[in-house]
Amino acid sequence: MTHPLRCNCGALTGTVERERLTNHSICYCKDCQAFARFLGRDAELLDARGGCENIQVLPKDVQLNEGTQHLACIRLSENGLLRWYAACCNTPIGNTPATSKLPFVGLSRACLESSAPTVAKSFGPVRFCAFTSGARGEPKPKSFGVLGFALWLVRNRLRARFTGGFRNNPFFDTTSDRPVVDPKVLSPPERDKLREREAINAA
Repeated sequence: MTHPLRCNCGALTGTVERERLTNHSICYCKDCQAFARFLGRDAELLDARGGCENIQVLPKDVQLNEGTQHLACIRLSENGLLRWYAACCNTPIGNTPATSKLPFVGLSRACLESSAPTVAKSFGPVRFCAFTSGARGEPKPKSFGVLGFALWLVRNRLRARFTGGFRNNPFFDTTSDRPVVDPKVLSPPERDKLREREAINAA
């Protein structure tokens, strides 16, 4: 079965396969919050506590069909995750490591919720909650599902290596291990400015 993927304006489209082999999560880290502010959509992408939902999948199960010319990428630091989005409408697509040798992408709920079936129906409930120290307000939400996520990551990485699935990755040229779009690396002042906006909004 497949679940549709599209940006907010519909220029970039694709599909996600094997929904039941995915991991539905929510992250409260400051970097995910900063990325939402970079896109200018934090009010839409973050919940009341500053969390954002992601669906972790193997890249080989993601297919981008149309509008790939709109795919863009940033890093919040030299060593940060690659954060992919559709530049046509600033819809977040997902986060990947900086190498295709770690076959993993955390797809943003925002690119999966515009079409039926619903995200919950396709990918099940949230099973992993992390970096809760970055959540707004007190008391902080409780983390859960860390062990389950670690086992999911190891199991699926091994599956990709043994089946050769790591060679199929819409975000990388796996021959050269280079991302299909050169990422823009934010300077420390640019990143700090995004984080300062959270402090101002919370005041």
